[in-house]
Amino acid sequence: MTETQISIRNLKKVYKRDKKETIALEDFSLDIERGELITIVGPSGCGKTTILRLIAGLITPTSGEVLISGRPCSLPGADRGMVFQDFALFPWRSVRKNVEYGLEVAGVPKAERRERAEKYIKLVGLDKFIDSRVYELSGGMKQRVGIARALVNNPDVILMDEPFGALDAQTRNIMQVQLLKILEKTDQTIIFVTHSVDEAIFLSDRIVLLTKRPARIKEIVDIPWPRPRDRADLEFTALRKRILKELEDENVMEG
Repeated sequence: MTETQISIRNLKKVYKRDKKETIALEDFSLDIERGELITIVGPSGCGKTTILRLIAGLITPTSGEVLISGRPCSLPGADRGMVFQDFALFPWRSVRKNVEYGLEVAGVPKAERRERAEKYIKLVGLDKFIDSRVYELSGGMKQRVGIARALVNNPDVILMDEPFGALDAQTRNIMQVQLLKILEKTDQTIIFVTHSVDEAIFLSDRIVLLTKRPARIKEIVDIPWPRPRDRADLEFTALRKRILKELEDENVMEG
């Protein structure tokens, strides 16, 4: 039996600057089930990151609400972890110390945070680099540190903002496979923003396709195929072509 974990109701976000208003998001409603991997895809600048920041509680909606397990969510909380494109790590700290950081701030005893950090560092395959400084790591390894840091707090929801966008194509594909392997061992719900339609189809249970700004849901695409998925499969390539055409239409529409 499925369980709705996140309910987003009629979200609207208006940014105000120098007496000018910009509507980033309007009439956005979505239910997300526990354990789902949802990707959000849309034209550049349409408001994808705004949606993540609203769910994270980093900004407040102009109207509407976000419910996590039935509870209103208006502030950041330990039930949500975030992974950023630019890693947002402390380069002078070791892998272990980066992963432990949130636990340290929360006052978790040293022995416990060490044990929990080691568990998730091993899960992302970095146990041989546990004492390495972050500046010594490759881009893909840094992103795995970011994922471990999000997982170590055992959040119900992980928000990923273009986490593989800065990686080269080969490393990006490897990280997508690595993420799916990690998910097999956890039960987190993931909301994943990406510009890559290929990545969205490869990872998702559902793809939320947005209009241009102000962002609204244009279509929700269910991905029916089991993982792992073959990018060269004719159905895969046909769906990628269709979604790319939808995005192209949004980018060239008047008004």
